[in-house]
Amino acid sequence: PERIISFRVPWVDRNGKVQVNRGYRVQFNSAVGPYKGGLRFHPTVNQGILKFLGFEQIFKNVLTGLPIGGGKGGADFDPKGKTDAEVMRFCQSFMTELQKYIGPSLDVPAGDIGVGGREIGYLYGQYKRLRQFDAGVLTGKPLRFGGSLIRPEATGYGLVYYTQEMLKANGESFDGKTVVVSGAGNVAQYAVQKATELGAKVISVSDSNGYIIDKDGIDFDLLVDVKVKRRARLTEYAAERASATYYEGSVWTYEGSFDIALPCATQNEINGEAAKRLVAQGVRCVSEGANMPSNLDAIAVYKEHNLLYGPAKAANAGGVAVSALEMSQNSLRLSWTREEVDNRLQNIMTNIFNTAKTTAENYDLGNDYLAGANIAAFENIANAMIAQGIV
Repeated sequence: PERIISFRVPWVDRNGKVQVNRGYRVQFNSAVGPYKGGLRFHPTVNQGILKFLGFEQIFKNVLTGLPIGGGKGGADFDPKGKTDAEVMRFCQSFMTELQKYIGPSLDVPAGDIGVGGREIGYLYGQYKRLRQFDAGVLTGKPLRFGGSLIRPEATGYGLVYYTQEMLKANGESFDGKTVVVSGAGNVAQYAVQKATELGAKVISVSDSNGYIIDKDGIDFDLLVDVKVKRRARLTEYAAERASATYYEGSVWTYEGSFDIALPCATQNEINGEAAKRLVAQGVRCVSEGANMPSNLDAIAVYKEHNLLYGPAKAANAGGVAVSALEMSQNSLRLSWTREEVDNRLQNIMTNIFNTAKTTAENYDLGNDYLAGANIAAFENIANAMIAQGIV
């Protein structure tokens, strides 16, 4: 990384006690534009994880073709179980330090795990209090103060658009396919919605405790009601839908047959053994909505069995792509329509797939879209760094 910032985040809990967390920002590479990447609030956050995610982020961002560099940040703070007031006080303390190192032409953070619209609002409010109004300093903002239409849906929609192109290039489509999705947050929800629109039957979502199998297909509206409006567990979904059953454990232990896997939860959720089960279950395609959800053993299994594999750095780039579009709208002081943003997103995801496909073919790597994405991104960044001299 070009720079790593680490700082303490003191805040006062509901009982008046002072708590202290550790905050980070890894500014990995700015060869092609300002640092861009999410903030993650989760107890597992540490510097190593953020360096790993930041490295992936710069490759992902350059694949979009947009002028953005790569970074990642966050804190070992758990927003679960906290009151709105506690989350606000934490966000204000976090931004009081972070604001020294970010700006619309320097580093533009966004949301990630544990950082949604509520947290972005609090973070932005504190930035504005300290540095004056500048809508372009954070993305993922609510629409009423500089957010973009399609931003909440972008990663999930982009994942499905990328996967659609990958399937099409290999003579297949979503129509009539059975799909397993992990996760139940933003990415999973909108991947469910878009895949269903394209004719697939999505039978699962999951959370940290277990997973739902809905033989009639996941009800998107009920899922959003349970996870967004109520902020409840998936057990409530199963309790209200006769066709759904809740199981403890990982969704990747599910033993039924299906065609497409869309892991949208967290890193390293699929290991080698789980990947072998996917092959045995007849899965033809794995496309990643989360950041690096398949470990190296799993990827080796995908390659050995010639599965269609959409790596995270390419398949889940829709979120950061629309974040960059949000930056553009903020700079122009205007807001594009839903259709305009969605069309731009589809074009970006199509171009990302075509770049990975063409690069893999140019290097005689067949349909190894992971290698294609890695090589294309590396060449772009390396050439930019060489052209700029010693920076």
